[in-house]
Amino acid sequence: MKTRVTELLGTRYPIVQGGMQWVGLAEMAAGVANAGGLGMLTGLSQPTPEALAAEIDRCRSMTDQPFGVNMTIFPTIKPPPYAEYIDVIIDKGVKVVETAGNKAVDFMPKMKAAGIKIIHKCVAVRHALSAEKLGVDAISIDGFECAGHPGEEDIPGLVLIPAAARVLKVPVIASGGIGDGRGMAAALVLGAEGINMGTRFCATQEAPIHENIKRALLQASERDTNLIFRSLKNTARVLKNTVSDEVVATERRPGGCDFAEIRPLVAGTRGKAALDAGDPQGGIITAGMVVGLIDDIPTCAELLERMVAECHQRLGAASGYFA
Repeated sequence: MKTRVTELLGTRYPIVQGGMQWVGLAEMAAGVANAGGLGMLTGLSQPTPEALAAEIDRCRSMTDQPFGVNMTIFPTIKPPPYAEYIDVIIDKGVKVVETAGNKAVDFMPKMKAAGIKIIHKCVAVRHALSAEKLGVDAISIDGFECAGHPGEEDIPGLVLIPAAARVLKVPVIASGGIGDGRGMAAALVLGAEGINMGTRFCATQEAPIHENIKRALLQASERDTNLIFRSLKNTARVLKNTVSDEVVATERRPGGCDFAEIRPLVAGTRGKAALDAGDPQGGIITAGMVVGLIDDIPTCAELLERMVAECHQRLGAASGYFA
């Protein structure tokens, strides 16, 4: 395939693996890269900048294809040493970075000066336009269906993707709710020049998570996600389980709740422990509505080849509707 996204990234297919906490390790990124997409290491899955440097080296030992690093940068009380992580990315010669968060702008000039291509993830068109003015190379636009944080405006991809594509000059990468060739075809028709997937890649052979978690994604329907942190104006879409059900119930109590009340339920260490132990009910597990479209656990290569073939077939079939 050839789009501005494949040309920008140097990949065979315009398919990007999104940054996923605890999942975006070398096995995942290399698996996607070897299959023809852009694999993505999640920078903050590594506890230190030095650990990220080692993970970049490990990924390079598994693939000779392009891969990038995701850096989500938000202002926090005790922020990680973001500047040191960025320095590692530059020093290691990484060519693509996926950024998210409103403080990513602070590091964009340094990355651009180093020749890094920046994909910035947004959930609103106005934010995408601001990022474009700052010089990012592509926008990953995240619809309401997505896993993780869809924003507070609840705009689904069917509207958000063309709304972004009609005003942006840089390539648009559609994210959220895409898990097969039909979704890929739809995204391209809506004006995107590539797609981003997270949840679907979790249900692959290469994903470095417990088989029980992969099976839970396989068994889930499109109705099996919860929106947590809704009352706190920091909405996140996660897999429906006993923990996320309890969070939602707590938030819906009369008068709502403070974050301190749900902190033990949503702690990142608890979620990581659930992923590692293979306990689908043990903690918060990020997942998008696309779980309803997952029917198997293929290799990354099998998934991408099938998706591209199905995308081609669906676009051809649709063109045949005109007499």
